[in-house]
Amino acid sequence: MKVLRLTDADDVGIALAPLAAGDALGLGDICALEPIAAGHKVALRRIEAGKAIVKYGAIIGQALQNMEAGAHVHSHNLGFVASSQEAIIGSDLKAGPPVVTPRSFEGYHRPDGQVGTRNYIGVLTSVNCSATVAKRIAAFFHEDRMAEFVHVDGVAAFTHTTGCGTASTGDGVENLQRTLAGYARHANFHSVVIIGLGCEVNQLVRLVQDMGLTRSDRLQTFTIQDVGGTARAIEHGRGLVQELVQEANHARRTTAPVSALTLGLQCGGSDGWSGVTANPALGAASDLLVAHGGTAILSETPEIYGAEYLLLQRAKNAEVAQALKDRLAWWEDYVGKHGASLDNNPSPGNKAGGLTTILEKSLGAVAKSGSTPLNAVYRYGQAITEKGFVFMDSPGYDPCSATGQIASGANLIAFTTGRGSVFGSKPSPCLKLASNQALARHMDEDMDIDCSPILSGESIEAAGARIFEALIETASGKLTQSEALGLGDEEFVPWQIGAFL
Repeated sequence: MKVLRLTDADDVGIALAPLAAGDALGLGDICALEPIAAGHKVALRRIEAGKAIVKYGAIIGQALQNMEAGAHVHSHNLGFVASSQEAIIGSDLKAGPPVVTPRSFEGYHRPDGQVGTRNYIGVLTSVNCSATVAKRIAAFFHEDRMAEFVHVDGVAAFTHTTGCGTASTGDGVENLQRTLAGYARHANFHSVVIIGLGCEVNQLVRLVQDMGLTRSDRLQTFTIQDVGGTARAIEHGRGLVQELVQEANHARRTTAPVSALTLGLQCGGSDGWSGVTANPALGAASDLLVAHGGTAILSETPEIYGAEYLLLQRAKNAEVAQALKDRLAWWEDYVGKHGASLDNNPSPGNKAGGLTTILEKSLGAVAKSGSTPLNAVYRYGQAITEKGFVFMDSPGYDPCSATGQIASGANLIAFTTGRGSVFGSKPSPCLKLASNQALARHMDEDMDIDCSPILSGESIEAAGARIFEALIETASGKLTQSEALGLGDEEFVPWQIGAFL
C-alpha cells in the first residue's frame, strides 16, 4: 500500500512515498493521476467542486474544482471553509490511563514547593535598554569559568525588544509583566537578577509590586541609572551573580513525584505526517503525564482554529468552554483589524510538507493534547494553578508561544516537527519529536525522538510511552539535543501587542 487512509469517511489519503503518474495506490484500482510528494494528499474518490473534503474523519476544507480519484489534493484545488462543526460542551470527558506504578524523577526542590528540572541563574531585563548589560553579565560566566560549578546549568540572559515606548496599561505591558514575573519565580532558576534602566515604562518597582514578587536572596533587582552607568552596572551584576552561582552550586537533585512536572506542548514546521505520528504520540504521553498528576499545556490559539470543538467537547464545565470561546473571538477580531485571516496560518513549509488549510493543520495540532478533560484556560504567561490538561492563549509563533508556557510554569517543553525545527529553550529543556524517518535521520543532531515507527506498526500508545520515559529522563537531568547544541539564548520572545508610541 502506497497511501494511508486514516478513517473510512476520508475523501483523501496520504502518500507514504513519492508517487509518479500511473502508480497504483494499493486501494482498489485507483492510480495516481499526477506526481504526488510523500505526505501530500491524494483523492480517493471523485470529489465535485464545492463539496466538503474530509480527512481525520473531519472537514478540512472544500473542493475548488472537480477532482477525480487519484488527483493531487492541495492548495490549488482545496480551499478554506469556516468550520460548521457544533460542539456539545463536555460530551467527550474521559479519564486518563490508569497508573499501575507511580513514577518519579530527580529534580531540584525549591523553597516555595516547586520542583525544577534544571538549576540556572537567570538575568532578566525590564526593558531593551538593559539588554547589553544583561548579556555582558551572562557572557562573563562562560563554560570555562563555570567548570567548577558542576551543579549549576549556567547563567542565562533573557532580553527582549520592548519595555518602553508602549502604553503603561493594556495587553502589551501586562503580557510583558506576566512573562517576566513567571520567569522570576520559575522552578528551573535557583535565583534571578532583574535589571532595568531606571526611566522606562516597565518600572521595576511597579513590576515587583503588581506581580506579587518579593525581593530576596533568590530575586534581586537594580537599575543602570542607580548604579552609575553601563560599565558599573556590568561590574555590579557580575558580583551579584558570582555570589548566586556559588550558592546555587549547593543544590542537589532529589526524588520528586511526576506530578511536579508541567509540560508545554509545541509544534512547528509541521508536515502531512505531524497529525498522524508525532502529535498523537505526544498526546498519548500527555495523557500519561496527566494520569500521574502532572500538567500539560496546549497553546498556539490560531492553530486550534476550526478544531476547537474537539476541545470544547472536553471542557470540564461551561465556564472553561466560554473562556476558550472568548479567546478565539478575540483572535478573530484581532486578525480582522490587521486585514488578515486565521487561514493565513499554514506557512510555506507547512504547505510544502503536505498541509493545506488551517482546519487540516489544527486537527493535527490538537492531537498533541491527548484525550483528558480540559480543566482551565489561561491568558498568556499567567501562572497555572490547575493540574491536568489546560490551555494557555498564545500566538502560533513557536518561540513566543513557548516563552509564554515557560512563564506559566512549564519546566519541560516537547516540540513536534515534520520539516525540521531547530528550536531550543532555557531554562526549560526542549525535546524534539520528528514526525517522519527522513527528518529523524537527516537532522539527527536536532531530533530527540523518531515517531515514524507508527507508520510501520508501532501503536500510538507505545510511542507515547517512549516519549513519557524520555520526559522523565530529561526532567532528571539528561541533556536534550538542543541543550547539547547550546540553544536557548535567543528564544525568549514575549508576546508584543499594541501601539509603540
